[in-house]
Amino acid sequence: MKKKITVLTLCAMLFALCVSAHAQQPKVYRVGVLVPGEAWYDFIDGLRVGLKQLGFEEGKQFNLSVRDWQGDAKAAEEAAAKFEQEKVNLIYTTSTNSTIAARRATAEIPIVFCAGTDPVVLGLVDSFAKPGGRLTGVYHPSTDTTAKRLEILKEIVPKLHRVVTFYDPRKPTGIESSKLAREAARHMGLQLVERHVGSSEELQAGMRALRVGEVDAYFAVSDPIASNQAQFIIDTAKIKRLPTMFDFLIQVSKGGLASYAVSFHEMGRVSAKYVQRILTGVRPNEMPVEGVDKIALIINLKTAKQIGLTIPPNVLARADKVIK
Repeated sequence: MKKKITVLTLCAMLFALCVSAHAQQPKVYRVGVLVPGEAWYDFIDGLRVGLKQLGFEEGKQFNLSVRDWQGDAKAAEEAAAKFEQEKVNLIYTTSTNSTIAARRATAEIPIVFCAGTDPVVLGLVDSFAKPGGRLTGVYHPSTDTTAKRLEILKEIVPKLHRVVTFYDPRKPTGIESSKLAREAARHMGLQLVERHVGSSEELQAGMRALRVGEVDAYFAVSDPIASNQAQFIIDTAKIKRLPTMFDFLIQVSKGGLASYAVSFHEMGRVSAKYVQRILTGVRPNEMPVEGVDKIALIINLKTAKQIGLTIPPNVLARADKVIK
């Protein structure tokens, strides 16, 4: 009997030690990430850097589960719904369309966004100071700088008259940014040639069909299909000797002519504090939306030479970075 009591006592002690050890292990938070395509991965890299700076180590304090929806809004909603079913602690969205899909497909899970279109205008938050609800994050004026990008393109190409753009008219970001581009073009005496697309194949066909002299340049508006097809647009535009203006800095390093935009890596880094604080107990409606407005102008001189374009000296002097 004494031996049985001793064995039971030891078992109880071991069980208690195991429970105690398990309780002392730090919680590993699960973050679901929605990304529309390759061009947005800079947000995730910046997020990892920012979380590390805050003392959050991947694999120990948090894990990222990345879902690339490749510009398909239905796929984005399905991924967001699955995240909520899997009970991840938070959804992190790297674009406005990702955010819209995540909010539409979920009911309770907190969402931290990086948005390029005004989240108040789209109804994602009540206001910057008091977001309300379960969404908050960081805003960069990608859509709001549409007119400025067109103005810079006009400076780069003084004889600019007709500018082509491709976008999906079903997406809120495309609707808003194309409206701004249309208004800016009218004020500058330009014609915006709007081509509506619903797939990558339609965009590629539209780019190939452009005749020499039909348009004077390509201008990007906020659209995931066009952004995911940026390399095709760049390569085709070079063949047709068309200047290109993008809303993502990374596209210039890939051969685009110019871009006027914020750093996605920096956006991701800044947004890390939202993720870290919400994971550790702060409610989204207690964190005001923050704006990142450090905008850079990058010009690719190598591309300019390839298409036979001379960049005006005054524009080059204002560039934050020139690729030679």
